[in-house]
Amino acid sequence: MKPYLLLLFAILFSGYTYAQDIPARWDELVASDFPKALEKSSKTCILPIGILEKHGPHSPIGTDLIHVREWAALAVKEEYAVVFPDYFYGQINEARHQPGTFALPSKVLWDLLEATCDEIARNGFDKIIILNGHGGNPEFLHFFMQSLLNKRHNYAVYLYEPENDKAYATEYRKMHKSDMAGDEHAGESETSILLYYRPDLMRMDRATDQSGANQARLPLSDLYTPIWWYANFPNHYAGEGAKATAEFGKFITDHEIASFVKALKVVKSDTKTIQLQNEFYDRVDKLVK
Repeated sequence: MKPYLLLLFAILFSGYTYAQDIPARWDELVASDFPKALEKSSKTCILPIGILEKHGPHSPIGTDLIHVREWAALAVKEEYAVVFPDYFYGQINEARHQPGTFALPSKVLWDLLEATCDEIARNGFDKIIILNGHGGNPEFLHFFMQSLLNKRHNYAVYLYEPENDKAYATEYRKMHKSDMAGDEHAGESETSILLYYRPDLMRMDRATDQSGANQARLPLSDLYTPIWWYANFPNHYAGEGAKATAEFGKFITDHEIASFVKALKVVKSDTKTIQLQNEFYDRVDKLVK
């Protein structure tokens, strides 16, 4: 009789364990598990932002999206938070001349991001971490976040921006093969990350089909113009993707994940940001009255 009882307990225990292991992705959660996800995440939601744009002749259009999606997915295995589904609405006007680019008008981007944050908060989250995977987004995201102070919000938004890690930077330089100054878009580093995450999507035999060198076609000093990127990199390719390796990609991603997990833990335990926001909004309200 004992073996049967042991088997029964094992089945019941495994079922209980499985029931406690709720998904991290928002779209994979069952609605009845949403309250558990809110509690387990300390009401923290990660909003990974990628983009759809050409990444040289060899890497997929969704490189940034795939990168940030995998980054978040692996991080929450170590520190739970809810991950918002694929979001690829960012600033990418400079790539509109390339096939596959998805570039929405600026006002739409702005309104959509704020509405998305509002809707995430309406579902119970009061902390939203933007995990950005696209190099053309930081200026837009900084301005967006500062503008959130324009009216009261019942949630806090955090933009993840890791500090420089000297030990990592030293090892990174040792492993890096191409010119680091020119390794910007679909070059060695970015290609290595995708070679590690999704080698099945890579077309490395095409990595040298186009030049990723800086063409320097607009010699202007102390001046900024929006055509600067196209002037330098008309192929929307900056670097030498052919020198990428999956080993280097793993080195980069392991560090990215570990660093983000630390920040995620800080956000989950943070109570000061919302407190100070409310203090600020209260003072604004008193002033206008």
